[in-house]
Amino acid sequence: MAGVVLERFLADEAATARLGEDLAMSLRPGDVLSLKGDLGAGKSSLARALIRAMTEDASLDVPSPTFTLVQSYEARVPVHHFDLYRLTSASELDELGFDEALAQGAALVEWPERAEAYLPKTLVLIELVHQGDGRLARLSGQGAAFERAARSLAIRDFLERAGWGEAQRRYFIGDASARSYEIVSLAGLPPRVLMNSPRLVLGPPVRDGKPYAVIAHTAQSVAAFVAIDRTLRAGGVSAPEIHAQDLDQGFLLLEHLGSEGVLGKHGEPVAERYEAAAELLAMMHGKAWPDRMEAAPGVFHEVPPFDRDAMMIEAELLLDWYVPAISGGPASDALRTGYDREWNAALDRLEGREYTLVLRDFHSPNIIWRGERTGHDRLGIIDVQDALIGPSAYDLASLAMDARVTLSPGIEKRTLDAYIAARHKAGAFNEDEFVESYAIMAAQRNSKILGIFVRLEKRDGKPYYLKHLPRIRDYLRRALAHPALASLRDFYTANGLLEERPL
Repeated sequence: MAGVVLERFLADEAATARLGEDLAMSLRPGDVLSLKGDLGAGKSSLARALIRAMTEDASLDVPSPTFTLVQSYEARVPVHHFDLYRLTSASELDELGFDEALAQGAALVEWPERAEAYLPKTLVLIELVHQGDGRLARLSGQGAAFERAARSLAIRDFLERAGWGEAQRRYFIGDASARSYEIVSLAGLPPRVLMNSPRLVLGPPVRDGKPYAVIAHTAQSVAAFVAIDRTLRAGGVSAPEIHAQDLDQGFLLLEHLGSEGVLGKHGEPVAERYEAAAELLAMMHGKAWPDRMEAAPGVFHEVPPFDRDAMMIEAELLLDWYVPAISGGPASDALRTGYDREWNAALDRLEGREYTLVLRDFHSPNIIWRGERTGHDRLGIIDVQDALIGPSAYDLASLAMDARVTLSPGIEKRTLDAYIAARHKAGAFNEDEFVESYAIMAAQRNSKILGIFVRLEKRDGKPYYLKHLPRIRDYLRRALAHPALASLRDFYTANGLLEERPL
């Protein structure tokens, strides 16, 4: 986006505050926003709005750093507000701790012209000038920070088209993908969720000229979410209502299903809620789901199959990322050959088993609990864009061996038993085949997750996922205890893949 200049007319202080919110939603550690403008042009008003949005404190005192030169604020991304007017030399930025501030936060810089040669070239420049009874903001820059700021302004335009242009925006949550979510609020209306889902950037080819995401059938656009969401709602599942959508840009305005999950006040799993979620899965698995779903008139999503290639490339993440982390070197050819042989033999056992719509990440972060409702409506389901047609046991394995919270063997059994009882009640059901499929899918999923959580730390700089590894290893040992997986279990044991090892 080099050379792009974005303009916003700010008619009043409220419009200036909204621009501050928009910029706040785009900030990441290392970003620099530079503010230029004459006295009274609105630099202080914009800075105040941005900092209040970042700290989520609408009454926060935000004094000018004219005399202190820098003011720092604790927030989701720490914000450091610099005023360089009194600098006599650009090198004085070192004494102010500018580089240290960027290492763990973002910088908001007034009077950047005092140190332009010292500031990074990838900053976002915001120039404010008087125009009529208001002010004009001109944004320019290059690089990821400017692209994020531009996308955030596009979100405001999307909200405007949806009748929510004056909504307050607050960060809600991000996940392991590029997606992010906000809570948007408008006086007199229930809050809604803004889903920001950029089109997936495909990585380099990893096999047969295809990127990993293509082989694993990861959703590439927000159209997948829309199509699957609408189909689930039509089938009696409480997925969020979509109030507005922009499929091209990847923006959705969604119903806010609630903030309570299937965990208790102290983060512990609530067995009854897991049982209810299992019963919801049983209801879903008793239905016939289409593999072609409509996202908009003339726009369809073909639900991919959870095929052998997808299962194998996921399972092989253990070799690609986890093995090097625990051994200090890449997986050997012999290990890869044996691993592929054992996994192919295990997956052969799925031949002829029940296949249905698989949501893929059916676990605590994606399940909303609404205790005031009844039946299946107590459960709200989100994050459905990566659904596939695959073994029905997969989602139950995802639930009963929740990657984000430890389920004891007792709660796992209660969850599994609740599902099996509901399936028997609904009609003919082959319990033995299902339990075997459950073990295979649990072993596949937890092998994949060991690799993914290491990849998130090594490649994506997200070390907090490593704390889950002991739990995942325990789940993997549980899954491999099934007699049908004896050979696979022996292979894992012989190669040290089940041992507790610090990373």
